[in-house]
Amino acid sequence: MEQLDEYRILQANAHRNRYMFTLGEFDLPLYMDSIGYNPDQESVDRTKGYPNFHWLQTLEGEGEFVLNGRRYALPPGNGSLLFPGVPHAYAAKGGKKWSTLYVTFGGELAGSMLAALGIRHTEWLHWNQDAPITSQLVQMIELVQKDEDRTGLNASAALYRFLTMVKIYGQKGGRSSVHQHLEKLDPLLHWLDEQYGDPEIGLADMAMQLDISPRYLNSLFRQAFGITAYAYLIRLRIMKSKEMMSFGDNKLSIKEIAQLSGYRDSSHFIAAFGKAEGMTPEQFRKLHGLMI
Repeated sequence: MEQLDEYRILQANAHRNRYMFTLGEFDLPLYMDSIGYNPDQESVDRTKGYPNFHWLQTLEGEGEFVLNGRRYALPPGNGSLLFPGVPHAYAAKGGKKWSTLYVTFGGELAGSMLAALGIRHTEWLHWNQDAPITSQLVQMIELVQKDEDRTGLNASAALYRFLTMVKIYGQKGGRSSVHQHLEKLDPLLHWLDEQYGDPEIGLADMAMQLDISPRYLNSLFRQAFGITAYAYLIRLRIMKSKEMMSFGDNKLSIKEIAQLSGYRDSSHFIAAFGKAEGMTPEQFRKLHGLMI
């Protein structure tokens, strides 16, 4: 159980830890401001919000947030991502002990990066017990303890990794996580890796592999990749064609590569490749010094 294992690790050094960073001349587009562990979280009331993005999660006990007059519970396996300047207050629920992990961050591209991850405002997220979100944050704290990373460069690199983990494993409300969608799609994705060269493959064939409707299949792909199932297949075919053209000893013609990639004729392949890559297959080969 991830929460308990990570709690035991931190209990070995049970006092409150908070690490701050000075970036000096490094003006990173995404940087970590602070990170820490609080074994006994105190009450906080910020009428003007916090100046940076603020991730706070429960390790043990339970917290309670007040935001816009509404109350939100924060039990173990739950975290909140607060945007800058959002008024809020939080405290241990029922006055009991509440242990937390947190990280604060900023940067010119922090907001746009979160938006690209589908997080555009203050969010409450939860995750399954086997998700590595807590362990990732604990590892970041341990890295700071050992590394003495005064520039914040290593910590900021780890921050990027952490935010992508939140995206992959975090769940909003009753919706499944990206990881859960990928688990459902996994048999189909492996099938496509082997069958992408068959030009007869359509949406119905893909849905049949999972015994679901084409509409639900597209919903899964949009949640996992942000595109439809057929759009994924097109991208897969283009990627495989690029791999074929990247072999140093490749002697295949464009027509042969088109057929192996799942296209009935080279004209359709060249058009699809140009739309995806902004260049022709021959230009791709020339760019990589692979003209034959």
